[in-house]
Amino acid sequence: MNDTALEQLKYPIGPFECPSPITENHIKEWISVLEKFPIRFEVLVKYLTKEQLDTRYRPDGWTIRQVVHHVSDSHHHSYTRFKWALTEDKPVIKAYNEADWAELHDSKNDPIQMSLEHIKAVHYKLVNLLKGLTDEDLNKSFIHPETNSEVLLSYNIGNYAWHSNHHYAHIENLLKRKGWI
Repeated sequence: MNDTALEQLKYPIGPFECPSPITENHIKEWISVLEKFPIRFEVLVKYLTKEQLDTRYRPDGWTIRQVVHHVSDSHHHSYTRFKWALTEDKPVIKAYNEADWAELHDSKNDPIQMSLEHIKAVHYKLVNLLKGLTDEDLNKSFIHPETNSEVLLSYNIGNYAWHSNHHYAHIENLLKRKGWI
């Protein structure tokens, strides 16, 4: 597989490109993506077989099962980061090694339904939180320790809407390539 094809498998919708400036319409669109994502995602993966769930979406990539559990873990972290930024002054968040988390027993073997339910709960809480943010809140931020960069909450909303669509596309594209949908 050539580098271009592999890059397309890694980033099927491309990397996140944040608009500048971020408008109220961007925020509304991103929140809508986050609101609809849990049900769209569940419909995509809920009835896959064990063999399908344990299929890698790209060479040396994660299995569908690992992707589902990763989304649950990642979006849980994101929700916590929003809460920290809203209640503390530019907190330094705790990073985690997502690749190592994906290799843990639960991510590689557990049923996906627990993560699908968790995603629904986290998104329900997150969307309700986001819908109530003021312009002042959207300009609050946290510090990411890996890059030592300040991340505005307005940016993070877009990043997690992208993240939702990014992993959805990983799985959807695999299902199409395999003729499973």
